[in-house]
Amino acid sequence: MSKGTLYIISAPSGAGKTSLVRELVKRINNVVVSISHTTRVMREGEQDGIDYHFVDKEAFLSMVEHSAFLEHAKVFDNFYGTSQQHVEQQLLAGKNVILEIDWQGARQVRRLMQDSQTIFILPPSQEALKERLMKRGQDSEEVINRRMQDAVNEMSHYAEFDYLIVNDDFETALDDLACIIRSNGLKQIRQEYKLEKLLIGLLK
Repeated sequence: MSKGTLYIISAPSGAGKTSLVRELVKRINNVVVSISHTTRVMREGEQDGIDYHFVDKEAFLSMVEHSAFLEHAKVFDNFYGTSQQHVEQQLLAGKNVILEIDWQGARQVRRLMQDSQTIFILPPSQEALKERLMKRGQDSEEVINRRMQDAVNEMSHYAEFDYLIVNDDFETALDDLACIIRSNGLKQIRQEYKLEKLLIGLLK
């Protein structure tokens, strides 16, 4: 079985990354989203093993000590991390794994998994990004302005990624994202496994 590919997808808050990934998984077979570990409290409607792997702080820090994470970070008072074993098991099973993390996490993962593919989602403009954040109706103007500053910092690292997609029109951006996944699956090293019988027959 051909090994799957790890796709690291990053974007500033409000660029539409999560919505694009959610639709991509519906559209393309054999694509799964990596489920992170976290120490934060489970929210209403969330399920352990589906939204996150919920663990206590002691268990999380033990995993850090044993180098169990591809990347991990502390956000406010909670820890988040990506299990290396879980990702590698999925890849060995032939699945393409999507990891949604920021540029710092992407840098950590790429050091350990150099054959991963990295994709950055950009908004069409700062104005459009701010409008999307405001439409959520979740944050004060002060928080939105801080998110915009964070977004500019995040976007300044675009050059560290293999692919850039502008999410101006959702369907176009989704097609672009799907195109990257599909074209990577057509590489000779991957097709050779799938087409083994055909190639033997053609080369008799």
